Amino acid sequence: MTRRLALLLPAALAMLAGLDGALLLLGLPAPVSTSRLADSHGMLLVLGFVGTVIALERAVALRRPAGFLAPACLGLGAILVLSPAPGRIGGSLLLAGTLALIGVYIPLWRRQREDAVLIQVLGAVLAAGGALLWLGGVGMPQVLPWLTAFVVLTIAGERLELARVALIGSGAGRWMTGLSVVVLVAVVASLLWPPLGFGLLGAALLAMVAWLWVHDVARRTVSGTGLPRFIAACLLAGYAWLAVAGGIWLLVASPGEGAAYDAVIHAVFLGFTISMIMAHAPVILPAVLRVRLPYHPVMIAPAVLLHVSLLVRLGLGDARGSELARQVGGVGNIVALLAFAVITVVLIARSRSAAPSAVARPALEAVS
Repeated sequence: MTRRLALLLPAALAMLAGLDGALLLLGLPAPVSTSRLADSHGMLLVLGFVGTVIALERAVALRRPAGFLAPACLGLGAILVLSPAPGRIGGSLLLAGTLALIGVYIPLWRRQREDAVLIQVLGAVLAAGGALLWLGGVGMPQVLPWLTAFVVLTIAGERLELARVALIGSGAGRWMTGLSVVVLVAVVASLLWPPLGFGLLGAALLAMVAWLWVHDVARRTVSGTGLPRFIAACLLAGYAWLAVAGGIWLLVASPGEGAAYDAVIHAVFLGFTISMIMAHAPVILPAVLRVRLPYHPVMIAPAVLLHVSLLVRLGLGDARGSELARQVGGVGNIVALLAFAVITVVLIARSRSAAPSAVARPALEAVS
């Protein structure tokens, strides 16, 4: 546990730094006020935080020491991005971490040649492409589709992997793989022919949401109780926000600034990604850290706050041009994420005496 926790700590630091940068971008007082935090806000949260967590979970699944190179590089890269060191050093390590993540997926693919793994491989390839573009000085509006696709394809592959026992036949998996290839094509096209690429990406994301809505077991388990219901509600809410992002990209050609750009970013990386993290935390953390994370109804509060504050931010702030609503919603987003992190730590601390093997199986059954 100690080694894995050490690899997870840089992700936590990247999250805190990214949230600090979010306050700066909202024009609000922040604990640390440097332009570097605001400029690297997106990469810290997506590759430094989410990327490290994903890479660590995949390294644990690989069960080989070399697999931990990916989360180590991503975490160290995030720390160096925060440090006074030249930005290219941190960016180079982020790129190395994404390449190492591709290396983790290769033996996983050889071990289990399934659509779910292939989809996640495509996501890792797009993460490497985004890191390379950012290292080369390309702006975040152009890098955004690459990072979006990395997160979406990784989560879609994991949902397919967890829910495959509930799927009828192999056709559903092939459809998701086909949509993932369309996403790959759309992301590349968004860099070369923005109006066409962003429109295609929006359509592909909407089709992917439709697939998830039809095939994910969350539609059935949301009527249950306890952990299964919490996970399902977080998943379905996340899919709704991904549909919002897809719809904006479909209707607005290459939004690179303004309300549409802000709405897309936060619909994807807050509404979708953070909701997915909240849903999967009771499953992933016990397996990764070998600790217990028992479900408690208090987990519902930050999840609700996340989505309500995001509605305020996008519905009143971005859609109606209210700066106050954007700031209030943004602060609510930050509080929700921090509250969920604190609740998670407290629940783990209260359950340290329990055997880790007693937790991962019931949690897994709740989502598959």
